Amino acid sequence: MDFRVSLVDGLLELKNPVLSASGTFGSGLEYRPYGDIEQLGGIITNGLTLHPCAGAPMPRIAETPGGMLSAVGTQNDGAEHFVNVVLPELPWQEVPVIPNINASNVDEFSDLAALLAAERGVAAMEVNLSCRNDHRGGQRFCQNPVTAARAVNAVKRAAGSKPVIAKLSPQIMDIVEVAKAVEAAGADIISCMGTIEGMAVDVVSSRPMLGSVIGGLSGPAVKPLALRCVWEISRVVQVPVIGVGGVRSARDVLEFMLAGAHAVAVGTANFSDPGTIFRIIRELPALCEELGIDDLNSFRGSLSV
Repeated sequence: MDFRVSLVDGLLELKNPVLSASGTFGSGLEYRPYGDIEQLGGIITNGLTLHPCAGAPMPRIAETPGGMLSAVGTQNDGAEHFVNVVLPELPWQEVPVIPNINASNVDEFSDLAALLAAERGVAAMEVNLSCRNDHRGGQRFCQNPVTAARAVNAVKRAAGSKPVIAKLSPQIMDIVEVAKAVEAAGADIISCMGTIEGMAVDVVSSRPMLGSVIGGLSGPAVKPLALRCVWEISRVVQVPVIGVGGVRSARDVLEFMLAGAHAVAVGTANFSDPGTIFRIIRELPALCEELGIDDLNSFRGSLSV
C-alpha cells in the first residue's frame, strides 16, 4: 500500500501521513535515540522566532487529567542559529523539515519567512497564529479573521515557493471563518489545532502550577475538539488539512483522516513516550490491512453521517 501524501504537488511530499507536532519534538535531533527520524512524514520543529527568546518563567509544564498544560514561551536561540547550526544537522534531504514560526507583528513574520525561504533545507513554514499581536493589544492573531489573514499573507509573500501552513487555535468564536480567511490569504495548508488555554493550581502551596499561571492544554482530553475542528474545516476549504490534538495511536491517525485530514501530527504523546511517533508509523500499515483500507486517498473524508 502506498502511504505517500502530497500536500502541495511537487513542493511538499510526505512518505507517510505522520508528522511531529511543533513544540513537542525539539528540532527533531533530540529524538534520534528513540527511532529513525528519516522515517517520519515530516518534522515540524519547535517554535522559532526571529531573535533569541528566553521563554516563559518556570515551571513550564503541569500534568492534568487526560493531558498536560504547558507554557514554554517559545524559548529558542533564534532563526540564524537554527539556519546555521541546527538545520545542517537535520536529514532535510530525506524528510521535510518545517519550522514553526512565531512573531509579535506582521513585519516580524515577513522577515522571519524571508530568512527561512532562502534555505534549501526548509521544506515549508508553519505560521503559529496563536501568537499575540503587539499591534492589537496582545490579541492573538487567530482570534480575528482579518489579523490571521494579514499574518498568513505576509508570510506567503515572503516565502517564495515554500508552502505556507496556517496553524489555527480553537480559542476563537468561529474557527471555520478564520480557516476560510487564511485560505483566501494564501495558505497552502491548514493545521488544526493548537492548544487551548487553561490553568492548574496547587491547594497545598496556594500557587498556580505554571510560572505563567495560564498555559496551553494538550493531550487526549482535546482530541474530540480537534476532530470536530478538522471535520468542519475540511468541508469548507480546498487546501489540505493537518489534524493535531491527542494523537496516541495509529487508530487516532485514521480517525483524523476519516474526518478529512490529509496528514496528522503527533504531539504531547511524544513527552510521555518518546517512541510514540515511531510506533505509530510502524503500526499504521497493519491497522489499514486489518480494516481493509487499501487507499488512504479514498478513505480520507469518507465519514458516513
